[in-house]
Parts: sequence; structure tokens; C-alpha cells
Amino acid sequence: MSKKVRVRFAPSPTGPLHIGGVRTALFNYLFAKKNGGEFILRIEDTDQNRYVEGAEKYIIDALNWCNIPFDEGPGKEADCGPYRQSERKPMYKKYALKLIEEGKAYYAFDSSESLDTHRKDHEKESKTFIYNWHNRLKLDNSLSMMPEDVKAKIEKGDDYVIRFLTPQDEKIELVDIIRGNMTIDSNILDDKVLFKSDGMPTYHLANIVDDHLMGISHVIRGEEWLPSLALHYQLYKAFEWEVPEFAHLPLIMKPVGKGKLSKRDGDKLGFPVFPLSWKESKGYREEGYFPEAVINFLALLGWNPGTEQEIFSLKDLTELFSLERVNKSGARFDPDKTKWYNQHYLQEKTNYELVPIYKDILKSNNIRVENEALIEKVIGLIKERAVFPSDFYELSDYFFVTPTSYEEKASKKQWKDGTCDIMTSLIEVIKTIDDFSTENTEKIVKQWIGEQELSFGRVMPPLRLVIVGAMKGPHIFDILEVIGKEETIKRIEKAIDYLK
Repeated sequence: MSKKVRVRFAPSPTGPLHIGGVRTALFNYLFAKKNGGEFILRIEDTDQNRYVEGAEKYIIDALNWCNIPFDEGPGKEADCGPYRQSERKPMYKKYALKLIEEGKAYYAFDSSESLDTHRKDHEKESKTFIYNWHNRLKLDNSLSMMPEDVKAKIEKGDDYVIRFLTPQDEKIELVDIIRGNMTIDSNILDDKVLFKSDGMPTYHLANIVDDHLMGISHVIRGEEWLPSLALHYQLYKAFEWEVPEFAHLPLIMKPVGKGKLSKRDGDKLGFPVFPLSWKESKGYREEGYFPEAVINFLALLGWNPGTEQEIFSLKDLTELFSLERVNKSGARFDPDKTKWYNQHYLQEKTNYELVPIYKDILKSNNIRVENEALIEKVIGLIKERAVFPSDFYELSDYFFVTPTSYEEKASKKQWKDGTCDIMTSLIEVIKTIDDFSTENTEKIVKQWIGEQELSFGRVMPPLRLVIVGAMKGPHIFDILEVIGKEETIKRIEKAIDYLK
């Protein structure tokens, strides 16, 4: 690739970052890193009415949590800053005026009431009102007015917008890396507003000017911006600037049926749609997902490596990623698959790495365990059954808390006539064991069962019930080794009193 690769992720700070936005950022990041380029964050806050306090920080925190940090952006200033459009406000007007001077844009003074009347008139005739070549000379703008009248209106302070003068009768040839070649008839396009009299540009003008000034080589963005491609392409041509390469990513679709994935889908089906929590909505981080899992499943929503491989580290993705392997069609979101990925990455973690996480979970349940080696051992015994670290406590609470009750159905099935006597005798056997390791305790207890001519079904299930409180958990003798000899005896005695 001959030219320097510079890509940007340009969200609006109007709320939390949707998981689809994270994927857009990820694909930009991967493309930049694959090609030795730079990944830029630009905050597009021209619409101050929709600005939400805290949203910009949320975006930055989310990118950092996902391990896809930007090279330039707010707080990482470089030669192309500032990186908030609101701080770049003074520079946009001169570009809008340049287009006016060259006859490529014009002032429009139409009131919102006037435009609304035109729309309603068109609707009555089952038509769509489009402000362009077929009616602009009949509307209230500098194309239909004398220059002195235009000047007077501006000097008087009348509200106006600057509209792009869309060429008539042109075939606009567009190229998209993902979607291929497209041809658009300029006659179906409207004359988009580029600049408003309040001094703020619209998205279209600010976007093009910033991409040019920041040296953006590739614009990788969501499919929803595809309808704007013809206008953006024309603006580059109007300014006589080099056009970047475009790639429009497919939508992330609902788990069931058609349509774009939304927060409502997450609320309804019980999965996050935001990377981090936002107000009442939990994020992937707070739900116990690992960033590696989120990045892995997002990468495969719309991109495929051309193989059956499903597990990719960020390093793997960086080496393999290409826009040519991004699909055109939408990618269905599968909540179960996201859990599968998280379970994989959970199993990949060492037990030692998970100790601090489980220690915090224990604290939240009012259990303080300073013996980290014990926590590590417990994690090793129950980890394979977990999808999230938050599953640990339910899978292993009995290691830390003596049962106060016993599962009713299991009690009826396992606690029979004579079980009290068997458990009482077992206590005496346990008292004689000095080496309380799994192997030794198992050997001695099983030998005793054989000598007493008891079936394993008469001893082992009731033993699990009294130690755990339910018929669950790993190998029972592993549990006994962790809780220790004294606690084992104490639990059996307690259960005998409770269940006899």
C-alpha cells in the first residue's frame, strides 16, 4: 500500500457506544495496525443539542477496555488536532464560503414553515419533496435572487443555510472496497445543507473537511452512511481533494429475524449491547465478559478469515484482517455464541489470574478469605463449569460456607433408614486419617466401605449431600481436602442432627 494509512473512528457523544460502534472501531484499528498505519479518534459533536455529558469519556474508556486504543485523539494531541469538532468550529465556514465563491454551493433562506408546506403539498400528490435541480430556482435562495438582495438578507441577520449545488444529469461513479462499483444518478440527490447560520457545519461538511485535513486515507464506517457516499464523493471533487478509499461495513442484525441490533433486543433477550455499563444498562465488562472474548466475537460479525478457525487473539486478527474479506450482507448476532467465546477465554486463564476476581466476588458475599492458594485451588476445581467469573460463587459457595439446609428432593432420596448410623461410623473413620489429601482419604474411605460390605450408593451420595447441601460439585474427596478434616466432621455431625 503506497500511501500512509490513516483511519479514524468518529462517534458522536450522544450516549453510550453501541457494540456495533465498537466493531467499527475494531475494524479501523485492525486495518491500521495491519498496514503500519494510525488509528485516530475524532469526536463529532457539532450537534450540541444532542450532546450527552460523560459520553466522550465513555467512548474512550470503552476503547481502552477493549484493548484497541487510538493513536491520536482527545488527550493524545498531535499535529492534526484538535480532535473535537466543536473545537474546530472556526475552520469550517471558510470551506463553505469557498464553495459559494466557486458556484458549487448557495445560500438558502427558506423557513422551516415554508419547507414544511412544500413537503405536505407533495405528500398530497403521493410525491416526496426533494430540494434540488427541479425546484431550487423556485425557492427562496441565492440562485433565484439578485446578489444585492442576498447580501442585504445576510447583513440583516436573516437565518440561512448553505446548500451544496448538486450537479444535474451526471452519472456519479463510486467505488467501495466491500461493495464494489456503484453508479448514482445525480438527479435523484438533494442539495444537502452543509452549513447553518449559527456557525455550525452539518455532519457532511465537517466530516469531509476533517478527513482531508487529518490525512485520512481510508474511511471505514457503517452501512448506514452508504446513502451519503455520493454527496461526500462530490464534495471531495468540488474541493479538488484526493478522495479516500471507502468501505461500508454490514449491519449487525438482530438474533431473530431481520433488522439492526438494538438496545431493545438486548433488554428483551437478556444480553448487553454496550461494552460498559451505562445508567441502568449493564455492559459486557460488568456482565463478566473478557475483552478478548468481545473482540473475538465482534471480529467474526461480518468478517471471515476464509477458514474454520474461530479463536483469534488480537495479534492474530491484526495479521489476518483484510477489508476484502468483510461480507456485504448483515451479520446475525448470536448471544449464545458470545457466551461460548467467554467460556473459552475463561478456561484459558490460569487459576492464579482469576484469584483477584473471585476474591472480590467473595467479599461482595461477606466472605473474606486471605488464603489465596485455597481460592486458587477452588477455582481449579469448578472453573470448567463456569461461563463467567460470576458463576464461581454459585458453583463453590459450599467451600467457604457450611450448609444450613439440604436440598429437599435429594434429602428424601439419599437419607434412608440406617444412613445416620453409616455417617456416624464414617466420622470415626475420618478421625483416624492424618494425611487428609484427596488420594489418601479416598483410599481409606473406599477401603472401609468394602470392609463394611456397603454399597457406594449408600455412602457417597449422602456424604456429598451433607458436605455440599445439594447433589452438585466436583469430586467429593477434592472438596474434603479443601475444607479440611475438622470442617468435614463438623458438617457430617450437623447434618445428622438436622436430617435424623
